[in-house]
Amino acid sequence: MANLKEIRNRISSVSSTMQITSAMKMVSAAKLKKAQDAITAMRPYADKLTELLQSLSATLDADSGSKFSDQREVKNVLIVAITSNRGLCGAFNSNIIKEVNKLSKVTYANKEVSYLAIGKKANDAFKKTNKVIANESAIFDDLTFDQVAEIAQMLMDKFVAGDFDKIVIVYNKFKNAATQEVMTEQFLPIVPVEKDANVNLDYIFEPSKIEIVEQLIPKSLKTQLYKGVRDSFASEHGARMTAMHKATDNATELRDQLKLTYNKARQAAITNEILEIVGGAEALNN
Repeated sequence: MANLKEIRNRISSVSSTMQITSAMKMVSAAKLKKAQDAITAMRPYADKLTELLQSLSATLDADSGSKFSDQREVKNVLIVAITSNRGLCGAFNSNIIKEVNKLSKVTYANKEVSYLAIGKKANDAFKKTNKVIANESAIFDDLTFDQVAEIAQMLMDKFVAGDFDKIVIVYNKFKNAATQEVMTEQFLPIVPVEKDANVNLDYIFEPSKIEIVEQLIPKSLKTQLYKGVRDSFASEHGARMTAMHKATDNATELRDQLKLTYNKARQAAITNEILEIVGGAEALNN
């Protein structure tokens, strides 16, 4: 009977785990809807802002460039790693960490690489290197544009001051609840846009195009970082919902197998008891 008790305990444990994973799945599904609506509504604005900035930049002279497009020899690189604060979301965080390690050890192997962690998992992964300049995990407690804009402004200030020659962002781009794509985007310097002879902006600019671009660039950079964080936030809930759905299915399958094993063991025990009773009765009759 000790074996039956052990199986009962395992069934109880698996059932408890199944309830937890099922609850986490429903919570993530509810949060995913809000996060998905936010990133879906934001993308057209971010894309149009980038398109407008590139169109304006393409018509400017080469000597009217911005301080944020200063192309200099790359010696110091800053990688902004965007992960989550919590786990239980499949390969969501590990994919980002792998990509960041690949960038630091392969792409920028001969450069001085530092990290800015947005998300506790990124900070935990890279803090041992003593190259994490800041941990901005708290922004997920109340994710707003103003909070992300402060981080973007800090990055712009460090680039202009010459602390870093290149800044890249690594994050998960949200496609759907089951699919996230690891993205690596250059944040600074701004990627130069080749002039297009067909670009024809039939607009009257007030003030000048240069002044408009100078005002648009900081706003565009802040929006780019905010979009990356929002993408990652939606991807996290999608990944966790999918992971918890699979965990719930696996727990259900394991529970059913344990119940079948329990019933078979119980039947065998009952059969053995009946055989012992019958054997005892036959011995008394003889």
